Amino acid sequence: MNIEFFGYFAAVLTTVAFIPQLIKILRTKKADDVSLLTLIVFISGVCSWIIYGYKISSLPILIANLITLVLNVFILISKIIYSENN
Repeated sequence: MNIEFFGYFAAVLTTVAFIPQLIKILRTKKADDVSLLTLIVFISGVCSWIIYGYKISSLPILIANLITLVLNVFILISKIIYSENN
């Protein structure tokens, strides 16, 4: 079995894991349970993974973390917007 399969499989699982959280935030317009500090630290880590994936030319790492970055930036923006409304 090709080892790249596991890279893509892990990339899909870890990326789609954030979709339910984003959907819940957008539906309820509440993000009180989401930690701002955790999001900032996580996004910083994802940016580091993107740099790493680019430097080692790993498409699974690069693609997964770019998508994860976009999803988490939306979660961060939602957290900021919905926190201001409270």
